[in-house]
Amino acid sequence: MRIALSADHAGYELKQQLARACPGRPRGARSRDPFNRTGRLPDAAESVALALRRTGRARRDRVRQWRRGLDCGQQVPGIRAAVCHDTYTAHQAVEHDDLNVLCLGARVIGSALAQEIVDAFLSARFSGNRAHQRRLDKILEIEGRFIRS
Repeated sequence: MRIALSADHAGYELKQQLARACPGRPRGARSRDPFNRTGRLPDAAESVALALRRTGRARRDRVRQWRRGLDCGQQVPGIRAAVCHDTYTAHQAVEHDDLNVLCLGARVIGSALAQEIVDAFLSARFSGNRAHQRRLDKILEIEGRFIRS
């Protein structure tokens, strides 16, 4: 499993802590300096969204960490992202909505809880049950209409 971790400057420390436990290539901020180009939120979001898209399919084996609720990654086709601050939400978002990007608030949760949330996210699988598949198909249909526009 390949995992991409990214953060803006505010999430730099948590990204470094998660990187020790998750085999992956850290992206985004290289320091806590908010004026560093790689520390800006849109750049951090784009780095993981594009890495995920380069695989040829949007898979849920990538993790992005950042500090704000507005998700720039959701504007990239094939990316389904959510801010999750508990294990239940992270697990259910994968099972029900096929979430493939996890967003965490470094200023909201601590590193131990963040690791538990990441573990719940990575261990979850899309259920494929009829209701969940219909929901995902509808999301993909709507996304497809906007991609063609």
